[in-house]
Amino acid sequence: MSKMDAKKPAFAFRETPRQMPARIPLELRQGGDWNELYGRFGEAEAKHQASRCLDCGNPYCAWKCPLHNYIPNWLELAREGRIHEAAALAHETNPLPEVCGRVCPQDRLCEGSCTLNDGFGAVTIGAVEKYIADRALADGWRPDLSRVVATGKRVAVIGAGPAGLSCADRLARAGIEAVVFDRYEQIGGLLHFGIPSFKLDKSVMATRRDVLEGMGVKFRLGVEIGRDIGLDTLLAEFDAVFLGLGSYRYTDGGLPGQDLRNVLPALPFLVQNGRLVHGEDELDGKPIAGWEDHVALPDLRGKRVVVLGGGDTGMDCVRSAVRLGASRVTCAYRRDEASMPGSAREVANAREEGVQFLFNRQPLALLGEDGDVTGVRVAETQLGAPDAQGRRNAEIVAGSESVLAADVVIIAFGFQPDPPEWLSAHGIELEGNGRIRVQAAASGCGSRKKAAGDAGLPFQTANARVFAGGDSVRGADLVVTAAYEGREAAAGIVRLLLG
Repeated sequence: MSKMDAKKPAFAFRETPRQMPARIPLELRQGGDWNELYGRFGEAEAKHQASRCLDCGNPYCAWKCPLHNYIPNWLELAREGRIHEAAALAHETNPLPEVCGRVCPQDRLCEGSCTLNDGFGAVTIGAVEKYIADRALADGWRPDLSRVVATGKRVAVIGAGPAGLSCADRLARAGIEAVVFDRYEQIGGLLHFGIPSFKLDKSVMATRRDVLEGMGVKFRLGVEIGRDIGLDTLLAEFDAVFLGLGSYRYTDGGLPGQDLRNVLPALPFLVQNGRLVHGEDELDGKPIAGWEDHVALPDLRGKRVVVLGGGDTGMDCVRSAVRLGASRVTCAYRRDEASMPGSAREVANAREEGVQFLFNRQPLALLGEDGDVTGVRVAETQLGAPDAQGRRNAEIVAGSESVLAADVVIIAFGFQPDPPEWLSAHGIELEGNGRIRVQAAASGCGSRKKAAGDAGLPFQTANARVFAGGDSVRGADLVVTAAYEGREAAAGIVRLLLG
């Protein structure tokens, strides 16, 4: 054991500055490099960064994480070089640590709440989490299920996104066979098809599939529930069902001119681009979930691209457009920069890559000529009184209209659940906004606060044998919250089936 492993320096946070893994050079990114932006820590780098943790008595990082990961504990194990133990501990709370280490907005969650974030620089929690998971899995470490006893129970999991994969992981650990159904040919949902590879390399999901199959999870891909097999059949063949349907119906904003050529919803743009980048057929003859019309991906080389929306999906779009050779990429957002819902780190990366940001701009209409989009009419805004969620409303400033020239416009206003018709036939109730209604979770991450009289299990629907979680329950949100809900729904299913 090295000297660092034996004794933690008392003031490592002063002696060792915050450091992120090396990034791909800017000129390569602007030249079309789609590899993950951030590299991996080596062992020495990971140990040094993990040693900066203060091991707070009340770790704000763990509380801020929706999964309540044991962050100080596995940071210390990483510092000591006990990587397999660190990986086992990380997996106790997070079924997808290698994914969350890459795509979580740590600056808004764990790192944003780190005690050192005020002056010294937060511990690089996400990068160390990525190091732990990648290193352990590459070494051949796998979750230890040697003491798990098969119960003979079987659960159908609909949806291979983060909620479904998390649920399947927890069921396998309880000795319950999980069979995961998904309409697409790869696992991951938007982890595979929506998030660009410069944030999440596709090999990451391939490794996770190998891990899950090693745990006994089975996948039936290319199978659409309601078309290829009915929910009634699943309820007859399985002891329970979990719904991880996601949110794929995009919010269009109702702008005039949306039918012009080269006006694209964000998701089809990201999905088709991802398929092309990786040498796959554009759609393999299959429509994108929630967007049944074929949306052609235009050649962006030399084009002026305007992206409407300031969330993480919008940042994925602008950074993809840069790599696709657009001559100018602009992000227009109706509030100020401090109000942006996405990760500040992603905004900084986009700005470094040449993206221009126009804040306090409300899109009013899309303009065109001969059927092609030519620009976006916008108005300046100022922030007024808070709305029902506490966010200040964007109010249009009179006489401030202008036009942004554009050859391509990408709409990234967010996504909403698109519940299939077959839900109601099985007594599954919906909220007024189309989200699946479930019983409240025990903690604050659930879809709603626990109400007096709630007697069901966490994430149980009105059909006692059907549970649901993820974006179809709470609306489009983070990967980590979907993982949380899949995990907690599995706990409810275990209680239902095993007592």
